[in-house]
Amino acid sequence: MRRIITGHNEKGKSVISIDGPPARSIGEDAGGLYEIWNTDGSGFDTASNDDRADIDIVLSPVKQGTKFRYFQINPIPDGVPQEVIEAGTAEAFAKMGAAHHRVDTSRNAAMHETDTIDYIILLKGDVTLILDEEEVQLKPHDVVVQRGTNHAWVNNGSEPALLIAVLIDSTLV
Repeated sequence: MRRIITGHNEKGKSVISIDGPPARSIGEDAGGLYEIWNTDGSGFDTASNDDRADIDIVLSPVKQGTKFRYFQINPIPDGVPQEVIEAGTAEAFAKMGAAHHRVDTSRNAAMHETDTIDYIILLKGDVTLILDEEEVQLKPHDVVVQRGTNHAWVNNGSEPALLIAVLIDSTLV
């Protein structure tokens, strides 16, 4: 996975500031979440070479911030007990500072709800989006606008599924 981040040099000319892999990732054993870029709502300095994704990974953006990330979902191997799935999922959400986002996991251990507008694109794989009362199977290049609802993603296939996400802090009304 390669990120190319642009900026300006000391003469004000556009240049490549960062060219390389994501600075941080988490949960690679289950597929992984890879930070591409973050904003915090305070603007940005295009002459800075600071890597705005090289911070601790948390699920949601900061107030007035955004997150841009890839996430991969591996298939769950046959025969894994539900209590092992639940424990692993709870641990993963805790590592991302997101245990409090797991408001109702009765349909799926990965169900969670955030105060964000998320733009999600399935790049490859066979994934189902699960909601409280409905679900929809996605095909590559399907786009989901996830508006602060309780949801989970499930890989139905035998290969890893790759999605891209832009999360935008918002306020539910």
